[in-house]
Amino acid sequence: MKPARYLAVGLLPLILCGCLEVEQHPSWVRGEYNGKPDNQPQQTSFHGDRLAWNAAITDRNYRQNEYRRAKP
Repeated sequence: MKPARYLAVGLLPLILCGCLEVEQHPSWVRGEYNGKPDNQPQQTSFHGDRLAWNAAITDRNYRQNEYRRAKP
């Protein structure tokens, strides 16, 4: 009876290790989110005008171009 008891006590942690698994990923990885949705950039600064937002980004990139600023 003693060997069977030792075997049962020895196998108990191995049997329970599969039952004690915790969730590995937060819920937002699966797309579940309870907060408010984020606004698009054009909605916050340009009142939803996507073309004006795109023109402002293009103009900013045009001015930040080092090749255009350097005088050959």
